[in-house]
Amino acid sequence: MSEFLAELIGTMILIILGNGVVGGVVLKGTKSEGAGWVVITIGWGLGVAMGVYAVGNVSGAHINPAVTLGFAAIGEFPWTKVPMYISAQVLGAIIGAGIVFCNYLPHWKATDDPGAKLGVFSTDPAIRSPFSNLVSEIIGTFVLVMGLLFIGANEFTEGLNPMIVGLLIVAIGMSLGGATGYAINPARDLGPRIAHALLPIPGKGSSDWGYSWVPLAGPVLGGIYGALFYRALFTGNYSVFFWILSAVMILLLIAAASKELKSGHSQTEEVEEKIIGDDS
Repeated sequence: MSEFLAELIGTMILIILGNGVVGGVVLKGTKSEGAGWVVITIGWGLGVAMGVYAVGNVSGAHINPAVTLGFAAIGEFPWTKVPMYISAQVLGAIIGAGIVFCNYLPHWKATDDPGAKLGVFSTDPAIRSPFSNLVSEIIGTFVLVMGLLFIGANEFTEGLNPMIVGLLIVAIGMSLGGATGYAINPARDLGPRIAHALLPIPGKGSSDWGYSWVPLAGPVLGGIYGALFYRALFTGNYSVFFWILSAVMILLLIAAASKELKSGHSQTEEVEEKIIGDDS
């Protein structure tokens, strides 16, 4: 098996099981309808574990452009292979999303909510605030890549590593994923979003391309910074790029926090004014 095919198949398995569990929870009339967020996070964790088990010995099972870019940024993966890996990951995600569509064929028509249908394919934030959503995706992917490097630095019983990686995904989903649905993987969001746009899904509505940049940019920034941060703090290699990206991260955090605090202050003033007006 070639590395291209391995990354395609690994990502396809990830999407079949990950997006598949979302479909079971949110689509009408399924046996698992309404099962909730815990089931979704466990499904995604097992999906990642199975993808890694499937192709880890062939391609390393990145199955995520953020991981590929992060490893390349610290010299753990050749830049010449990056375009090939990312192409395979996105294509695998599109195919996987198509298989999920076929698995739930009667349920698309039974589901009235276009947002729920889109949610089977791609992520959307609980509260839409682009800068804050971007920060959430950066943090989640930062933890993902740092975690992968932590796991790689320890010796586990042979064959156990993929399950540990799966548990990492579950932990990120339960602890951090509630804000944006934790894409933490550009291919996981982009590929299925493309599939949503192309597939003849009854009453599907918009593919929400206006938000799509967040689950692309956030994981890329978080993945690269997570790898650089690990290398800097754990090996003492403080590159210029690390300091530049650290400054960018600080500015993003300040900008997002400032925007949300100002918004909260404005809402407080509106409430106070309304109360005063009612009293008058």
